[in-house]
Amino acid sequence: MRPNRIAAALAALLSLQPAAANALAACTASATGVSFGSYDPLSPTPRISTGSVTVSCDLLLGISLLVAYSISLSQGNGTFSTRQLSAGPGKTMNYNLFTSGTYGSVWGNGSGGSVMVYDGYLLGLAMATTSYPIYGRIPALQNVPAGNYTDTILVTVTY
Repeated sequence: MRPNRIAAALAALLSLQPAAANALAACTASATGVSFGSYDPLSPTPRISTGSVTVSCDLLLGISLLVAYSISLSQGNGTFSTRQLSAGPGKTMNYNLFTSGTYGSVWGNGSGGSVMVYDGYLLGLAMATTSYPIYGRIPALQNVPAGNYTDTILVTVTY
């Protein structure tokens, strides 16, 4: 059986696309963007913020079922090693998205040194929902002009 995919766009603002249905379970995903607020290029402290991906699965048949899934993030602008926020031509700022607050593992699709998040549910009679934090960080002391910097990340849940 081919895995189902759910996609949502992640940026400072997020949108959710409708979920595909599996024969035994139906899962949906939503995402909350990582909004860094104002950036001070003279501050020696990195700018950090969080967003989240929430996955909910519901049983379509009346039996218990294990539903396993993976969550991947696209690279957006730049690469997995250095994503970039953009405020127009020639205006970019480095940042990245991580699976934890230790900022050790870049959340991506498993390529370019990035990792995906894997999880699952044992569904019984009720819907199961889990939220996964996204940890964002902009390195300090980037000499960038003023502007509204954004990036769009595609969140994909495969189950």
